[in-house]
Amino acid sequence: MNWYLEVLKKYAVFNGRARRREYWMFVLINVIVALVLTFIDSQIGLLGESGYGVLGGIYSLAILVPSIAVSVRRLHDTDRSGMWYLITFIPFGGLFLLYFCVQESHAGMNQYGANPKAA
Repeated sequence: MNWYLEVLKKYAVFNGRARRREYWMFVLINVIVALVLTFIDSQIGLLGESGYGVLGGIYSLAILVPSIAVSVRRLHDTDRSGMWYLITFIPFGGLFLLYFCVQESHAGMNQYGANPKAA
């Protein structure tokens, strides 16, 4: 839970680096929260025909900026520019982002700062 809260504390911080653990724990907790909110939406009748609920939609909007910020910091950790995030707007571009986020951190210092794993 600390990894999730750490990302929320850095709500709109797009500089620096994010470890794999920080990124993937944030993703995991987001998936769990989304499943719980979808269940709650369906139980209280707020789930629309499209499968999206009111509570899930509000949560998605609230978490949008931190999700992009941690993705950019994760790209920085693999020594890539945050502009690589824009690749998600092309078909199958999300697979490239997934590939980049799974990779090992760039060892030592890079142009985005010190390796957070070493700290």
